[in-house]
Amino acid sequence: MNDLAVNGVASWHAHVYFDAASRDTAYALRERVIAQFDGKMDIGRFHERPVGPHPQWSYQIAFTPAHFAEIATWLTLNHGELDVFMHPNTGDSLRDHRDCAVWIGRSYTLNLQVLGA
Repeated sequence: MNDLAVNGVASWHAHVYFDAASRDTAYALRERVIAQFDGKMDIGRFHERPVGPHPQWSYQIAFTPAHFAEIATWLTLNHGELDVFMHPNTGDSLRDHRDCAVWIGRSYTLNLQVLGA
């Protein structure tokens, strides 16, 4: 792996997707994430509408590359019925969301127009 590419990742975002039927499940997972990773991540607002390129309701978990393995592994094993979209933050938002995405569960078509596609 190219060290330059790894060093170019400022942070990671994981977006937990949910809808009206899975809202309570999403909120319960959010509380578990906070309890599990307090001090290792920042948790975003609970959006009950699509925001930005995200086609589903979501909330964001932001973390540094140093915590990627721990948080991504935990989400992989604990996401349950929810789907999670992860992307690095390199300064190229379109590339980060379109070409560097990691999906846990089902994948969705993002609204890349809002990112300049």
